[in-house]
Parts: sequence; C-alpha cells; structure tokens
Amino acid sequence: MRASRRTAVAAVAVAVLALSACASALPPSVVPDSTVTVGWAGPVTSLNARVDPTPGNRDIAAVTRSSFGRVVDGEVVPDESFGTVRILEEDPFTVRYDLAEPSWSDGIPLDAADLVLGWAASVGLLSEDGPSDAALEAPRPRIDEFARSIDVMFAAPTIAWQTAVSADAPAHTVGMRAFDLDDPMEAKQAVIRAVLERDAGALAAIAEVWNTAFAVSGDTVDADLALSSGPYVVADIADEGASVTLAPNPAYAGAAAPKFADIELVPRGDDPVAAVGESLDIVSLSPTPDDREAVRQRERRDFVVQTTHDGTIWTLLLSPDGVFTERAARAAFLRVVPADEMVAAGAGEWAQAYPKTTSMVTAPGSRAFDVVTEDSGFAEALGTPADDAALDRTAAGVRDDARVCVLYDSRNGFAKGAFGALKTAAAEAGWDVVDCATDDLDAAVKAPGWDAVIRRVRVPQTPRAIAQQWGTDGSSSLVGQADPARDELISTLQQTVDVYAARDLLARIESTIVQAAVARPLAAAPRVTIVAPDVTGVTVRDGDDAPLLSDVAGWTPAG
Repeated sequence: MRASRRTAVAAVAVAVLALSACASALPPSVVPDSTVTVGWAGPVTSLNARVDPTPGNRDIAAVTRSSFGRVVDGEVVPDESFGTVRILEEDPFTVRYDLAEPSWSDGIPLDAADLVLGWAASVGLLSEDGPSDAALEAPRPRIDEFARSIDVMFAAPTIAWQTAVSADAPAHTVGMRAFDLDDPMEAKQAVIRAVLERDAGALAAIAEVWNTAFAVSGDTVDADLALSSGPYVVADIADEGASVTLAPNPAYAGAAAPKFADIELVPRGDDPVAAVGESLDIVSLSPTPDDREAVRQRERRDFVVQTTHDGTIWTLLLSPDGVFTERAARAAFLRVVPADEMVAAGAGEWAQAYPKTTSMVTAPGSRAFDVVTEDSGFAEALGTPADDAALDRTAAGVRDDARVCVLYDSRNGFAKGAFGALKTAAAEAGWDVVDCATDDLDAAVKAPGWDAVIRRVRVPQTPRAIAQQWGTDGSSSLVGQADPARDELISTLQQTVDVYAARDLLARIESTIVQAAVARPLAAAPRVTIVAPDVTGVTVRDGDDAPLLSDVAGWTPAG
C-alpha cells in the first residue's frame, strides 16, 4: 500500500482506537474492562493462514476468520450464521456456497468477491510460481445476481465439498492494494473480473498481495490487513509476533458473541503451570512428569483441568524388510507388543491421560473411530496375544533370538520408557530387541538398517493426508509399503460425499494396514489445559486445528 495514497490506513493500534472510540460500537455481550491472559506458543507470522499455516497463524485465524464450517475429528461442523453450503447437481458435481450476512470488521460486507478470491487460491490461481494449466482451465464459478453466493463445479465429487471454499482474506483489501484503488466495492469487482477472465497480469498482482502483504514483520501491521470476520480482531502485536492482543469485533454477527474485552496471548514462559493463576489465566501444554504435582495442586484449588489429545498418536511401526520381510513375522511380533505396558512405562503418572487407540487413520473419540475399530479386524489379527508367543514366532519362520533394531528418539522420555517395556516383553517370546536410539530420528528413519521405530505421528484428517502416509507413492510414507488396493480405497474416499460411507471406507483402509501388519498404534498424545477460577466457558476439543482458541467466543469472566 502507498502511504501517500491512503494515509487513513495506519497501524493496528490506531484501528482499534477507532473501533473502540465509543462503547456502543462493541457487542453488548462484552463485559467492560475484562481481560484474560493466555499462555501461548505462537508466534504469528502472517494474517493469511492459507499462505502460511503455522500453528500460531492458525490460532489467530480461528478467532479472526469465520467460515462455512470447521473440521472436528475429521468431520465438518457447519456454521450457518456465516452461510450455507449445498450440493446443486451430482453430475457435474456442483456446490453452492451461500453467505448469510457476515461483515469484515471495517463494516464492508463479505460477498461473492471474498469467496471467488478464496476459490482462486484453492485451485492454484494465486500460486507464487504462477497458475498451473489445470488452474487456468478450472470451470469458472457462477455468481448469483445479489453477489452473495457462488456456484462451483468440480471435476469430480469431493469429500471436502463443505469447506472447499473459504474467505481467508478480505477481497477488497487485496483488490485495493493490487490495483491501486480507493473504492472497496470497485476493488471487489476487479478481483472478480481478474479471476473469472483469467487475466494473467491482474492475477499476478493479486497473487503478489495474497502471498506477501499479510506477512507480519516487527510489531506493526496495517489495519486493512488485520481485518476480521470472526469474533475478535487483532488489536496489537508485540515481541516480534510472540504476543498478540485481541479485541472484540464490533461487526461480528456470528452465533457466539464475545464476552471478554481483551484477550492477551503471551509466551508461556519456563514454568507455565506455576504461572496459571498468577500471570496467566489459561495455559495448554503437553504434560511432563515434572508437571504432575503442580497440576494436581491446582485441581485442589478449583482450577479447571481438561485433558484432550493433540491430534498425534504414539505408534510402533515395522519396516517390511529384513527380519520383517514376511507378513507372518510382522504379525507375530506385533502380537507380542505390550501396548498398555509401553504407555504406562512411557507416560508414568500421566498414563491415564493418554487415550488408547488401535487406529492409524482415525483419532480416539472421533465419530469414525468406533466404526473403524469395530470393522478393521485389528483385535483378531494383531490385538490378541498368542497363547504361546514363542511358538507363534517359530510358526512364522523366525528363529530364536532374532535381532530387531528399534529406533526411537533418545531425548524423549515416553519413547525411552516404552522401549524398555517392549524389550522385556519381546525377550520372553524369543525376540532380541536392540536399542537403536538416536538423537536425530527424522534422519534415522530415512536411512536403512532399522526394523522397528517407536514414534509419534499425526493422525491424517483428509484423504490426501492418508495418501501421504499410507499411499504407495506417499510423500511422507511411514513404512514405505505399496498397496494398490489401499490406493484405490483412498481415491474413492476422496470422492465420497456421504459421511457414513466415508466412515466405512476409513475402516476398509484401516483394514489394509492391519492386514499388512506394519503398525501397532499405542495411544494419543495428551494435551492438558488449565483454567483459573476467574474464567468460565473454556472448552477444548481434540486435535491440532487451533484447539484452544476455536471456541474463544464462549469464554466468560466468572462472577
């Protein structure tokens, strides 16, 4: 933006003063002078989380970007206060994204321009390297006569149809900056024309703003870049993005109205548990043995302690090579794995906080998890110990004292304890489990020579993520095992729009992993959230998609 052209656009702090100049501008739900301080991992590096989806950026997006729905435990929970999504036609697969009446925090309504901009990013028209041929050939969205909805035609049905289009950045801001315009409505139309007409020069100008302008550098950001469609707006940034102040968005008309006048996101510090109730009101962290007594003491003082999982699971993975070349050998070893004992040895006093799991593609507690657990065949194939583990090993053609090199992170207490329990149990069945601990696990798993690895992996939330972990050509393949039948199931899942059919397909995908006998899921990694008594309404959901701040509008001052 050229300062000489539009001097009214200043730093965020100035924008907040303008928004809060009179109390009547704030939602009536807000309790005056109320503040909540959150120990935050941060930092924020961009106000466009689509471009830079770091945890800190996704945290900020969770409170400053409304959407048609969010994915919770792998399934979409719609938000009709923002708008509705419905399938118009099955062939060609066409979906209508219809806005209610949301507005940006500067009072400019969200409309088709914001959706068209989000769609353009999703198909690759705004790539830093320029649009691909496929993006240029993508069918153009249809815009309704009131410019409140767009109809998008897809090449095939997609499981992500409810969230495929989003408003990740204000189109009028992007258009005004890209085309040197002062009128926000004119800027919106310029964005629509550029996208629908595939104007190469105009798209390049939009892409430049989209990819670079929203980056946070230092402690100030122009107010037009900090616009919000969610319950809160970024009011201040400090400490190179490590600290953020959020203020209520007076233009927000969503389902849940904000209650706190200020939300301070600050670094958690060296001892965040001790800080809760002192300098912090809320903190969320991965528990360690050193935290247990301090957390217990806060529970005794009426602090609320919630335990969820962070979207990752501990698992034992086998390399389908060497001693485990044959499936029978892998299955015999996995039947020996003492999952409960490994979790207990690794987690210590926190063992009960680790949700047990037998699935690699669904998270415990999710709606799909029970279906997958029941139908995958895990209990029969791998989950039930053999009557005679040594005989089971021999029947699999594995000699006595067969050497099994087990990788794990030598710096991780859970992995170290879990390895000890595994070694003891395996020795009783005639396996020689060897300690192959390393301080660079990522590098070690890429090298040959190991037979098994104890590691934490993210539970895939989309067919694409499943393909990356478990597809034949997966970019982040966990064990490097090819399975064309599994590839076909993943492809079918991608094109499945019915949630119940999707759960059945997940079970079938899990079944192929079970039948391959390459993984033994152990437990999900916990997250503990501690809330001081002066704050109520804090609910934390499982997973890693900005879990702490996702329901921030429900936070309420006590009393």
